[in-house]
Amino acid sequence: MNRRPTSRRSALRLGGTALAAAGAPVLGVPAPGPSAEAAGRRPAPGSPGLGDPLFPTLGNGGYQVAHYDLTFDFTPVTYDYTGRVVLHARAQQDLSAFNLDTDGHTIDSVTVDGRAAGWALSPGGSGQELTVTPARPLRRSDAFTVTVRHHGNGKAPRSGLTGWRFGSDGGFACAAQASRADTFFPCNDHPSDKATWTFHLSAPEGYVAAANGELLRRTRRADGSTVWHFALRERMATELVGIAVVRGTYLYGSSHRGLPLRHIVPRGQEDRYRPVVDRTADHIAWLEAKFGRYPFSVYGCHIYDGYSDALENQTLSLFSTDWFTPDAAGRPRYETTMVHELVHQWYGDSVTPADWQQAWLNEGPAVHYAALYGEERGWSVLDDKMRAAYAGLDKIRAQDGPPGRPRELGGTNIYDGDALVLYALRLRIGDKRFARVMRLWPERFKDRNVTSEDFIRHAVRVTGDRSLHGFLRDWLFGAVNPPMPGRPDWRADT
Repeated sequence: MNRRPTSRRSALRLGGTALAAAGAPVLGVPAPGPSAEAAGRRPAPGSPGLGDPLFPTLGNGGYQVAHYDLTFDFTPVTYDYTGRVVLHARAQQDLSAFNLDTDGHTIDSVTVDGRAAGWALSPGGSGQELTVTPARPLRRSDAFTVTVRHHGNGKAPRSGLTGWRFGSDGGFACAAQASRADTFFPCNDHPSDKATWTFHLSAPEGYVAAANGELLRRTRRADGSTVWHFALRERMATELVGIAVVRGTYLYGSSHRGLPLRHIVPRGQEDRYRPVVDRTADHIAWLEAKFGRYPFSVYGCHIYDGYSDALENQTLSLFSTDWFTPDAAGRPRYETTMVHELVHQWYGDSVTPADWQQAWLNEGPAVHYAALYGEERGWSVLDDKMRAAYAGLDKIRAQDGPPGRPRELGGTNIYDGDALVLYALRLRIGDKRFARVMRLWPERFKDRNVTSEDFIRHAVRVTGDRSLHGFLRDWLFGAVNPPMPGRPDWRADT
């Protein structure tokens, strides 16, 4: 995610959703293939949610989702929708009942393995809890399928923050980060439960549909609308869902390695935005030289006037139309924002933090490499940016928490503060070893959930420098800035 182009992004104060009571205490279970530390994280028996440090009642335990299949029929202008979500999951313990996160929907029916299931709605941390009681209890290791049919209106009130973003075209785009996917469909809304996805989105004549992953086909319906079918074969957290129905145009291209690129821009503004999105191929090449091959099978930019920020939805980053104005000197400095969201495809989307308090693992690399890209083009000086961040960070550590332990999302500590940690590491170990640390991280931990301790151990392993244990912990978790290596004159503001 990125700050708004015209103002400082306000801190996100998000509540969570409660954990369902089941036949036995339900425990939080991280995604398959996490680090050892991530695998060991469990809430206390009987506690609500997965115990996320920032949003303790987000997510639900006792099961792991393997695949989501979402059918979504949206009517522009009126904003009515009907949906069906099918979750293919596996029980991690015996379950007489389990929960899904939901917010603002009318639930029409719920089945488990094709049989009608009992269900009830109750208030949750940032939305509602849908408690599902299967016709027969689930046993540990059982694979099961949950189908929920629901309907609602995109502009209807939500209990928590909404992920719906509406444009002047009567359409919508999804900005689910961090806890808003449940405003579109019931789900297990926590980044530790990653799954593969298929989408079936209807769009009336004059509109196009968009979603994460590859477009498989389009089918025409008798009423003149079109159903767009997409598949994302790489696992994704719910907060990165990027569905949309808009008056837009698809623009196509490819990277220098032949990666398919597909972008959505406002209809009638193709000539304005084609030169913008055509820069994506060079951005990918620049980052592949640093991180290795792009981790997914497709990429693109969705530029929409209904959104005011920039967001790294997996394989389809979402941008406000407000970003793309050259600066006073005519320079396209907005490209640093495009690079920022593209970095997230490696750092945050493919390699995903196990909980929200470790968002520095996303934002630190995105800010650092976007600034480095700008510096290489003569638009800014990274050293100046980091010196300013260093001067103000002590006060921010006291107010908002240190970079590796923020008290909420959206503060400077998880943007410039996080980049400052990586800048300090780079000065400490040198450019070559730093480049190797950063390149091997998305290769080694691809498709996994990770923690700060994983990164610290990774840096030690790659460099052979055991002193980095203390060095990185001081920078990430300390109450004050450590001295900046090689910059003895840098001081914190008092």
